[in-house]
Amino acid sequence: MDAQQAIDLGREALWTMLIVGSPVLLAGMIVGLVVGLFQALTQIQEQSVAFVPKIIVMFLVLSVSLPWLISRMLHYTTEVIGGIPGRF
Repeated sequence: MDAQQAIDLGREALWTMLIVGSPVLLAGMIVGLVVGLFQALTQIQEQSVAFVPKIIVMFLVLSVSLPWLISRMLHYTTEVIGGIPGRF
């Protein structure tokens, strides 16, 4: 394995990690922003008001997108394992 192959492998791993993690993180960020805005407007400073909706929405997004996330990770894994004979 030369340096360019290692860089390509690392870049593909980072890209896959970004794609797999982004739906749940984006949902949590959007809900956190909306709840934070709601708390600022109503002056409610209870921590569970911010925590519970984020957990619920992140769980729902994960349960909806899980088949796609698994197929994406499986595709990456088969590419990496399938490319082993050509790399070494």
